[in-house]
Amino acid sequence: MTSTFRIAGRQVGPGCPAYVIAEACDNHMGSLDAALEMARQSKLAGADAVKFQHHLPDEEMLPDTPMSDNFDEPLYEFLKKHALTLDQHRKIKTFCDQIGITYLCTPFSWAAAQELMQFDVPAFKIGSGEMTDVPSLVRIAGFGKPMIVSTGMATFPEIERTYQSLITRGAPLALMNCVSEYPPRYEDVNLGVIQQMSQRFPAAVIGHSDHTPDLFTCYAAITLGACIIEKHVILDKRTPGPDQSVSIDFRDLATLVDGIRKVEAALGNEKKVHHREEQIRTWAFRSIVSTRSIEAGEVITQAMIWSKRPGTGIPSYRMDEVIGRRAVRAVPENSLLSWDDLS
Repeated sequence: MTSTFRIAGRQVGPGCPAYVIAEACDNHMGSLDAALEMARQSKLAGADAVKFQHHLPDEEMLPDTPMSDNFDEPLYEFLKKHALTLDQHRKIKTFCDQIGITYLCTPFSWAAAQELMQFDVPAFKIGSGEMTDVPSLVRIAGFGKPMIVSTGMATFPEIERTYQSLITRGAPLALMNCVSEYPPRYEDVNLGVIQQMSQRFPAAVIGHSDHTPDLFTCYAAITLGACIIEKHVILDKRTPGPDQSVSIDFRDLATLVDGIRKVEAALGNEKKVHHREEQIRTWAFRSIVSTRSIEAGEVITQAMIWSKRPGTGIPSYRMDEVIGRRAVRAVPENSLLSWDDLS
């Protein structure tokens, strides 16, 4: 049975509304004002949490680390210019607490995680690049906070290794289906992996971290059992940056949250006649009607009857029971038949 856990009092897991994380990443470009506005807009859009990233560049990489094609400059240099300081993170966390949205953060090193614990973050989000860094993850798990781990670029054996390392240490764990392409080809998203992860990793909550530039795969992920949805957000899609191409604006975030709640409401599996359908049944279903005048005493033949709305007479599926019976009184053309008309 898949476990659930709480983040800042909010239950997360199967049977709960999907936990929606607005990933602010580095789209604030180092501006505290922009970061605070992203938090405010995330709250207005209905997200459960807004997530930032804590980078200590010299703790997480060598200066000459190769960059991927979604960067216009070396990542090390970008982070030196645009990463938020710990004091800025503290102010953002305070602001989030004031407006009623959960502050989350990704530490990109063990040192960054230690710093974030100075103001008691409620959970840790771990990026795909750190998913295989078991020594760091085991140390972070020692804080006893829920860990939400993305699995982009990873194989099932690699995920299994991290899963076992954290579960055996009692860490409340979520694993996020993810493709680390910016943006991904839709053919590479492989949403069916969500169900495979639910089967392979039963002690973890399974979610979906989405890098597509629109909303469709998030809705589909919900139908496949994703309990957490993470989506990159940006104040203005024209803002340059490494995550620009995979980010949605806050109008789209509001649409996403609203759509997720509607999809969740529609995911029942009980087939029944609902109360609001009952009135429609009375006129939409078909009954047996006369196609010509029928005299008293005539034997009913197929040529005399057919089906029409409303459904308040003899149901049309019982037509074979009507044929061969005798009319006990005259029936006008184009009239509903009743059992009282027949012998």
